Order: sequence, then structure tokens, then C-alpha cells
Amino acid sequence: MQVREPRPGHLLELMQTHRTTHAALVPAIIQLMVELPQAQTADFSSLRTVVYGSSPIAAGLLKRAVDIFQADFTQSYGLTETVGVGTLLRPDDHRSADPARLRSAGRAAAGVQVAVVDPGGTAVPAGTTGEIVIRGRNVTPGYWRRPDATAELFLPGGWLRTGDAGELDSAGYLTIADRIKDIIISGGENIIPAEIERVLLEHEGVLEAAVVGVPSAKWGETPKAFVTPRPGATVTADELLAFCRERLAHYKCPASIEWVQALPRNPSGKVLRRELRRPYWEHLDRQVG
Repeated sequence: MQVREPRPGHLLELMQTHRTTHAALVPAIIQLMVELPQAQTADFSSLRTVVYGSSPIAAGLLKRAVDIFQADFTQSYGLTETVGVGTLLRPDDHRSADPARLRSAGRAAAGVQVAVVDPGGTAVPAGTTGEIVIRGRNVTPGYWRRPDATAELFLPGGWLRTGDAGELDSAGYLTIADRIKDIIISGGENIIPAEIERVLLEHEGVLEAAVVGVPSAKWGETPKAFVTPRPGATVTADELLAFCRERLAHYKCPASIEWVQALPRNPSGKVLRRELRRPYWEHLDRQVG
């Protein structure tokens, strides 16, 4: 059963009425579902597997979802160009006590190879951040009647460039940092928005958070956080900034925080950072710091 308009309350009803056994959900919908009071008493006894992906998930949200759904969780990372699958974080991985394992996107799926390369296309050592590349029989041969775009998409050897930054550990687990184009360069330092977002989401008063780079006369650009507070919570911008400074290097901390009712998202639940960036850059003749 496919739902075109995923209203959280309606999904809860459907899953119970139809005794759903397998569900594919994006983190944004999981977040809204577990926030509903009725989710605490809903009957999910038929549910066996929840597959999620398309955007990062906070560790706290993942734990709450596992506790509520009481099902096996699998994370899938991939692109349209890989038919949606590149790596899998399997149910056994979700039961790991290693926080780093739970922050990862898992290991390469069967028949798929994953690597991390430098700007020149050379593989980097384990634990080093670079661009994630993928190859396998599931990877598209190219774009229809767009030879130039196809040429830009691939590295020699059939490796597809994902545009995502990340790193592989010695066991082959992939941790995704962020979209390369979303990395903030402030005073010559690379700042990964997702790292700041993870810290913000650790605060009990934060429901959602997104970070983008905004212009700075001194540093080129600096991080700015857009935060949706948890209903009923009382939290100030100063409190959140202090929370970040305790957990992040000073240059990575947001220079400012703006409160929003909701974050702009596309239909698959990904935050549209470009919509948050646009008002701050559109009057300039450059789009990066």
C-alpha cells in the first residue's frame, strides 16, 4: 500500500488497520509519528521491518522510534542513479552499542562497491573525509541524451560521483558527512552542517534543526541555525549557543539562531537548505563565502 500524502496520524491508523508488516519511512515522517500521543499506545505487533533513508536521522529519534515500533530497522543510503541502494545499515547493526556504528549508513550492499576519494579521484585512507563514489550493476549507465552531464557524473573505472562527503572506517562502514555543496567554508575552515545539527538535536528542547552558511564580512561565511522548538519546551537562543559551545569547536558553533515553525522540505523529506540560504545570498554576486 502506497500513501501519497503521508499524514502522520493517518499513517498510524492505516498501519494498525491493515496490520502492516513492512514500512518504508523517511526520518521527517518518523519524527512526526513518534511525537503523536497516540503512538505511545498504538498496536504495532504486526510490524516486522522499518526501512528508512533519504536524509539523516538523529540518534535520539532513532532510539525512540525503535522503542515505539518494536521492529527491525534498516537504513538504506543511495541515489536515484543507484536505484536507491548503495549501502545498508542492517538490523544487527542497529542493536550495536557503538554510537559510531549507529551514526553510519552501513556497509556496501551486495553487488555494490563503495569508496571515498579526494578531488583528484584517488581513494583516501580509512577515516579520511572525501567524496563518496559508488559502482555496481545497479548504477545507471548515464543520463538520457545528456553526454556532458554523464561525463561529469563518472570517474574512470565506472565510479559514480555522489556529491556527498563522507568517510569509510576500517570495517567498511560509511559515515556520511553532508552534501559537498552544503559544506560551509568559514575563515578557511571546513564546517559540516550536519555535525552542528546533530548537536542541536541532542538538546531536549529542539524538535528540528538545519544549518546553512550565511555571508560574513570577516570570515566569508558563518553557520546560521534554523531551529523548531519542541512543543511545550522553553529554550532560548543563548542557551542553545552555550550548549553548542560545550560540544563543538568554537569556529563550528552557529553565529546566530533563528526560530521557525517548520523547516522547508521536499516531498521525500529532505530539508531544502537552498531555501534557507537564498534570502541571505540572493542580493550578492556570489553564492559561497
